[in-house]
Amino acid sequence: MKKKSLAILMRARMATPTHPVHQQQLVRTDRPPPPQGASRSGDVDDAGNSTSAPRVVLKDVKEWMQASISVPTEKTEPIDANIEKFSQGYLGLSQEGRRELLLELARDYDVNRARVCELMQQYLNVELPHGTGADAQGAQESNVVEDGGALAMFFRMERNLRDALKPLYAGFFEKLNTHPGGLKLLTTLRADLLALPVKENVPSLRALEAYLKEKLITWLSPASLELHQITWDDSASLLEKIVAYEAVHPIRNLLDLKRRLSEGRRCFGYFHPAIPGEPLIFIEVALLKDIAASIQEVLWDSPPTPEIEATCALFYSISATQPGLSGINLGKFLIKRVIYLLRRDMPHITAFATLSPIPGFMQWLISKLASQIKLAKWESEDMKHISEKGSGSNFREDILLPDEEVTILSSYIKWFNSGTTSEIEFDESEFMDQREHVSEKSAMEIMYEILTSRDWSKSVCLRESLKPSLLRLCARYLLKEKKRGKALDAVANFHLQNGSMVERINWMADHSDKGIEQSGGIMVNYVYRLDKIDTYAQSYLNTGHIHASCSVQQYLQLSSDELDHENHRVETASEDLKIQ
Repeated sequence: MKKKSLAILMRARMATPTHPVHQQQLVRTDRPPPPQGASRSGDVDDAGNSTSAPRVVLKDVKEWMQASISVPTEKTEPIDANIEKFSQGYLGLSQEGRRELLLELARDYDVNRARVCELMQQYLNVELPHGTGADAQGAQESNVVEDGGALAMFFRMERNLRDALKPLYAGFFEKLNTHPGGLKLLTTLRADLLALPVKENVPSLRALEAYLKEKLITWLSPASLELHQITWDDSASLLEKIVAYEAVHPIRNLLDLKRRLSEGRRCFGYFHPAIPGEPLIFIEVALLKDIAASIQEVLWDSPPTPEIEATCALFYSISATQPGLSGINLGKFLIKRVIYLLRRDMPHITAFATLSPIPGFMQWLISKLASQIKLAKWESEDMKHISEKGSGSNFREDILLPDEEVTILSSYIKWFNSGTTSEIEFDESEFMDQREHVSEKSAMEIMYEILTSRDWSKSVCLRESLKPSLLRLCARYLLKEKKRGKALDAVANFHLQNGSMVERINWMADHSDKGIEQSGGIMVNYVYRLDKIDTYAQSYLNTGHIHASCSVQQYLQLSSDELDHENHRVETASEDLKIQ
């Protein structure tokens, strides 16, 4: 009966794919369903009023908020009533109503700076007791009886100053956190703050969001979270949430869900008692004989590896469920807890690795190619000016190695000459124009046109010609491209700061449309070496150093001498290619 109810629940959310590889994005939920009893902020009529719940007046919600903030903490009954009204009212507001309320909360309930300045002035005007300097600890202890009254006054003033430095909404958040459903509402508040347009990025709102983030980190400490293994026997409502929140590899149908929770698979989630029945974050694990090199063998291998024969625990998907917890690294603690449990229960598991997407790679590469093509055209149009100066732009760089250029140009020409234009779809007029002028284009321009076309990965000729350069550039992107000293790719940064290393880059590991669009089908294995996790994490966090296997580092180890030799070797081949 339970399974039947689950199937009914999910019927509208799932669809059986027509192809096991290219239909992985049939289920995609970017935002979770609203809490039960809450109206969707988008369900409004032409007047901007909620259509799925009684109309909520913004003025009333503000009054409930003000009453919650102003009522003394010891009067619990009025606080509970106002908090309850505010919680229900806020969820019923439109996005514009929420924006206005948050602006008022940030602006009118911030730190009382006049009071802070007054207390600081008082503090500075009081003479220090004898022997209370930083270098006079012994003197302070010897005079503690004599200066006890003065020290007590300083302690009292410092306590008052600390209290004054707290924003007025600090107590409001504390009250919300202790109220049933309050923690979930606080995550909703932060999600709305993060979703505000850039034009609303005013200092008071930034301070509000930062303070709320700090409090959520405290309230969601690992000690307060409960780890639960999610199985097919869990409630239908919980399993429905797993389907809705899965963000990496969408769950295609009911059989797919059951497979991810059955033999050879594990799914673990972090839960908080204040948000029952809903994971804050969950991770999916495949038990395999070896570290998988493609997501297809993880999602579609049948039958799965017998658990007794498994030696590798592969983390292939980790999904956060609450947008309001963005930037709070619960995944770090979840991975460590899961590793501990698996080692305890399955001693024969010795390898712990991931099969991870590289979501920023293609965007970075296409942008890099476009900028270099523009610089090359600018230099060619102004060659005389450059020759007078004796050098070109300092921003020019060789994206492709000489042998890669030859391979791409050669394969592209052979592909055109073969007449197999049906192998990949191009606009016909653009196709003929490219064929006439292909000899005038650089390898970077050819590569840019291929990667920005549709379905390039379905052409074996083009795919194989791009493989060496894409793998090398992917290694460069993962190991060398930084933002504020850390890995540019968000997924790489997450695993590296948790103490992993880059083990292997896998060609055509994800054939889905999403995988091709984001990372050219490439995926990466990060490995957690248990004896090195803390060392690698500290090294990365302190210096930005990324640990990688020799096989990954070899992609970047072509020396300048080798490059000069390679340039000389391919000059003749390039000339022959132009003649062809």
